[in-house]
Parts: sequence; C-alpha cells; structure tokens
Amino acid sequence: MNIAVILAGGSGHRLGNVQPKQFLKVAGRKIIEHTISVFEHNSLIDEIAVVCNPAYITEMEQIVVNNQWVKVKKILQGGKERYQSSLTAIQAYEDDDANLIFHDAVRPLVNDRIIEDCIKALKTYKAVDVAIPTTDTIIEVSEKDTISFIPNRAVLRNGQTPQCFKRGVIKHAYDLALQDPAFKTTDDCGVVLRYLPDLPIYVVKGENFNMKVTYVEDLFLVDKLFQLKAVNDGKHQLSERAEAIVSKKVAVVFGGSYGIGYEVVKILRKLGAFVYSCSRSQNGVDVSDVSCVQKELSAIYACHKHIDYVVCTAGVLIKESLYSMDYAQILQSFNVNLIGAVNVCKEAYPYLKESRGSLLLYTSSSYTRGRMMYSIYSATKAAIVNLVQALSEEWAPWNIRINCINPERTKTPMRQKNFGIEPDETLLSPELVAISSVNTLISNLTGEIIDVRR
Repeated sequence: MNIAVILAGGSGHRLGNVQPKQFLKVAGRKIIEHTISVFEHNSLIDEIAVVCNPAYITEMEQIVVNNQWVKVKKILQGGKERYQSSLTAIQAYEDDDANLIFHDAVRPLVNDRIIEDCIKALKTYKAVDVAIPTTDTIIEVSEKDTISFIPNRAVLRNGQTPQCFKRGVIKHAYDLALQDPAFKTTDDCGVVLRYLPDLPIYVVKGENFNMKVTYVEDLFLVDKLFQLKAVNDGKHQLSERAEAIVSKKVAVVFGGSYGIGYEVVKILRKLGAFVYSCSRSQNGVDVSDVSCVQKELSAIYACHKHIDYVVCTAGVLIKESLYSMDYAQILQSFNVNLIGAVNVCKEAYPYLKESRGSLLLYTSSSYTRGRMMYSIYSATKAAIVNLVQALSEEWAPWNIRINCINPERTKTPMRQKNFGIEPDETLLSPELVAISSVNTLISNLTGEIIDVRR
C-alpha cells in the first residue's frame, strides 16, 4: 500500500491570514485541491489521508465531495505541532509494511516524477527524503551575529516533501522520540535521523518549483508557476488503454488535413473512432467563421447523437515584424489562432458537457515569452494557454477535460513554409506529437500544458 498523507494542520499565521494558507486560492483552486489532485491521479498511490486543522474538517469533507476524489479515505484531526499531525496518521494505520508518504498540503506543485521516484526508492530504503541542491552560501552565526562557520555548499541540500517511510520504521522512531524529555523536531526525517541513527535515509532529487507556500509573496510566485506549469510527455507511444477507450467514440479534428491534425486523425481512425476531419482546404470549414463550426458540429451530432473528442490544430504563422505586417495579416492571425479556438470551444461545449468529453488545443513555446518576429503569433499562443486554464475551471463541474499541447519545433508544412528545409534530427515528427495528443485526449488531465519533446 502506498498511502499519501497530506499534512494540512497548519494555521497560516506566518502568512498573516485568518484562513489557513492551504485553503487559499491560487490558479483558480484552493492550494490543497491542487496538492491532493496530484496524488489522486497518480496511478501508484492507493489511498490518501488528509490530516486537517480541526476547525476545517467540515470544509475539507466538502472539498473531497465536490472533487469526487475516490482515494481520500481518511480525514483526520491534526495537532498543534507538525509532529502531532504525523503521529495522527501513523496511528491511523496498522500495516507496518505500508508506505506512508508525508507531503505538505502547501506544496501544490509536486509532480508525478518526484512521487514515483520516492516509491521506487522505498523498495530499497525504509526512509526517503526529497531535496534540491543548495544554491546560496549557508552561514552559521554566533550569538553576536558574526559568522562562526561556513559549511561546504557542495554537500548541502534544501529539504522538501514528500518524506516517505515504512510505517513500522517511522512509528518506531516516534516511539523512541516520545520517551525523550528533550524531544524537539520540525520534520519526520529528523526524527528518524536522531532516534534511528544507523538507518540510512535516501534522498530523491526534488524540483526547484516544488516550493512551500509560507509567506504572502509565495502566493504570487506559485500562481505564476501554475501558469507556466507543464507536464512533460516523453513516452512517444500510445497508451495501452487507447483502443479500448477510443473505439466507437466520435472525434472532430479542426485543421485535420495536414501536419499534426492529419496524424491525429490517422491514429484515432486506426483505434476505431468515428473521426471527422475539418479544414478550409478539405471541406471549407474555417474555424474563424463560427457558423462553419456550428454547422459542422451540429451535423456530426445529428448523425451520431454524441461527440466525445474535439481537437483544434488549425493555425497560421506569419513570421514577420509587427511593423511590416499589414492589418489583414494581423487580423488573420488573431481570427484563426485565437478567435477560431474560442469558436471551437464555445460551440463544442454543449456536446462535450453531454458526453463528459475532452477538448484539445495547441500552443507554442513562445507562449512563455514573446519573441522577435513572432509578436502576434506569440500573443495568440499565450492567450490559448490562459483560455485552456480558465475553461478547465469553468468546465470542471461537468467533467469536461480541456488541455493544451506544447510541441517542440515540429516538421509541419506551416513550419517549412516559414523556415525552409531543416535537418530532421532537429525537429519533432508530427506523428510523435499526435501520439501525445491522443494520450492526452483519453487521460484524466485537465487544464494542463503538455510539453512534447524529442
């Protein structure tokens, strides 16, 4: 059993807020919602226990119900000190071989890689920590605030969470600690290190973005990190469940006549879906004309009585300085890249609400920072990311999933038109991007930016 223990007993005093920080909102959701969702959707996690501030038990229960989380099996009352919350979770289980994975509720950017590396390490070690290399010089000072010692930075790490243990090990460490009149600790690994000094504690590599929300400034930083957060898809192979999920489903691909869209159409058809490819060159469907989008979706729905997947790869790239672009080019870029995507989203909504379906849009690496010669293109691609993240929140109550693919430079006709012939080894193939696209369509992800790299 891999049991995630979410430590949410804090009061938030250091943040200077009446409400505990784990219940504050960033990126459209409460911090604790972001955190628990990561563990809820990780396939290696069997169960989740939330150790909560006693005054917020009822609110926590409502959050679990609203999110329809199935892995949250226990909501436990936390103590005044962090170690008391840890003890509450330890005492709530009996299997000494179970893996207890303690994580701060206010570290919402933990990712699957960290969790899975921790679980893998627990096959060899009985205690596991997560940390990143220290970048600042650490100094030790005297009572008079003068430097007394400067440790070697090469061996220093900044600790994070999760901290993970075999239940029997962490219980034994606390049993010994509670017999010590001088017992004092801030984290669980510290308890094991002090009271079971011969037991090795393995350190998994953390991430700089796996930060803890402690001060007001952290809220702004975490909100920005969520905006830029991406899921890296380096698998390059279809999910084993793809055919079983996709067969007989109805998919509509706007921009499906060439490039990435064409490859998505091919894969979905091979998997047994009813796929409709729509584009200006193929059947006169212009996404910037809302009546075209309405007509196409309405006709497809009339035929099948359901639409399960909608993909919009339609886009134009005009690689030119703003000064030299004429207004017709500027309007074309906005109308196809942004207004077209908005049209597809708005018109697909009622069908996907009925089917609890999935929608996929596409962005570019230039969304994180506008680039010279790409000002309009970069602006539209940044807008696409914000559109996806906003709609994922709006559509969550109806279980509509919406995500965004962010491919590396890809060998498409649109790129070749602007850049000419480039070495194949420097480009992604449209097929690989299409594989990631289909995997995302059938996943439980929503509101995510999926990075696709070679």
